[in-house]
Amino acid sequence: MDAAKMDENEWTYHGEGNKSLVVAHAQRCVVLRFLKFPPNRNKTSEEIFRHLQSIVDFGKNVMTEFFGENYVHHGEVVQLPLDFVKQLCLKIQAERPECRCDKDLDTLSGYAMCLPNLTRLHTSHFVEHRPILCVEIKPKCGFIPFSRHVTQEMKHKVCRYCMHQHLKVATGKWKQISKYCPLDLFSGNKQRMHFALKSLLQEAQNNLKIFKNGELIYGCRDQRDAAADWNELACHLKPFFYPSNGLVSGPHCTRTIIKELIHVITLTLLSSTDKCRAWDMKLVPSSQGRSCCEASPFSKELLRNGKSHAEGSGLPRGCLLYKTLQAQMLDLLDIEGLYPLYCRVERHLQEFPEERDLLQIDGPYNEAFYQKLRDLSTEDDGTLAYALTKVQQYRVAMTAKDCSIMIALSPCLQDECSDRRPVIPASRARFAFSVSVLDLDLKPYESIPHQHKLDGKIVSYYLKNVPPKKEPGKAGLLAEPDDCTLVLHKV
Repeated sequence: MDAAKMDENEWTYHGEGNKSLVVAHAQRCVVLRFLKFPPNRNKTSEEIFRHLQSIVDFGKNVMTEFFGENYVHHGEVVQLPLDFVKQLCLKIQAERPECRCDKDLDTLSGYAMCLPNLTRLHTSHFVEHRPILCVEIKPKCGFIPFSRHVTQEMKHKVCRYCMHQHLKVATGKWKQISKYCPLDLFSGNKQRMHFALKSLLQEAQNNLKIFKNGELIYGCRDQRDAAADWNELACHLKPFFYPSNGLVSGPHCTRTIIKELIHVITLTLLSSTDKCRAWDMKLVPSSQGRSCCEASPFSKELLRNGKSHAEGSGLPRGCLLYKTLQAQMLDLLDIEGLYPLYCRVERHLQEFPEERDLLQIDGPYNEAFYQKLRDLSTEDDGTLAYALTKVQQYRVAMTAKDCSIMIALSPCLQDECSDRRPVIPASRARFAFSVSVLDLDLKPYESIPHQHKLDGKIVSYYLKNVPPKKEPGKAGLLAEPDDCTLVLHKV
């Protein structure tokens, strides 16, 4: 990519995370990702280049093995003219949210990552002038811990996401608790998946965004009225799902269009577009892991209807959700079992700091690094090697728990559909689509103590502030024990 020939005005602010900022090109289907750092934290150009290259190597050599080549777009490191970078940063500064401006953009090294714009279709047969809809979902952790190291029984019943919601609302992160539960989305049961996606649309928080032609049209609007947002969203979506005017109108229009969107997303998430066979770990037998979360409103509704559990996982092995779940389940020990092993590695590094590179804490993320992840044993032999393997597996699992799935959809005419391009049918439309996974940076080794502390905080808050669920079958029995009276009859 020759950035020297590009005007900075052709690039627009695309979004940012804690450690990087992304800009998208107006014409080309590419984005540039720049690193961010706290003020006064200087890094050399060589350090920044190595950092970016390690992100590329991790995606290329490790995460591609889990997800398959069609789903992972690792990109490449590019060097840009410094004048171009400075002008670009000045242009987009006003568009950045105030809460994100606590870190400075790297404008001195000239290095950035060049990646495909995943809000666009990336199939080779796509006609670029077509309108494109893109749904970004951050599904979060799709299983309940099965480790014997878990000390709180509640963690075997309620998923991390649902427990964390209560703490986030209490601390003002979000206004209200979402009905979304990741276990419903990962269930493979269409009814549960529909409920999960509808819940995400009702309370998107930071877990769902919708783009039209690369522009954000829905998501992260905590201050707005949900009904107004849905009506506005339906106006954007109607040409995609009902291209002929007058086919859908009236008070049920919005509900009908949203239902179509949910149906298409579900089919796309259950589809497989990668011929490459990713590693199938088969970590947990169905009899061992819980398939539903007690805090999910869907599960509560089942209990009210006299059913003890929902239908378990039925994810097709080729679909991206299945592969995501398998990578997440590299968290074999839970943070409670992992933290003592982290401490073992940390003690060794404090004694022998020169061995940090030898232990591949910061890379290189190559074939040797990946092969070590394949050791799924959970019997601690007391060695540094065992502890290090579990620490690295946990970091990969946390990466998979925080990744985003990008679903790009474009209307497909009947005569254009062919076996070469995957197509999803809707009631009155057909869509060419592509599915990708995003945000695959390896989670930092140094974040493990924070995760351990946060886990305890989440569980402790939930236990103290959320009343325990009544056991099925016992509800209503002695519901008011203080009002019970023992009556003795003469015999």
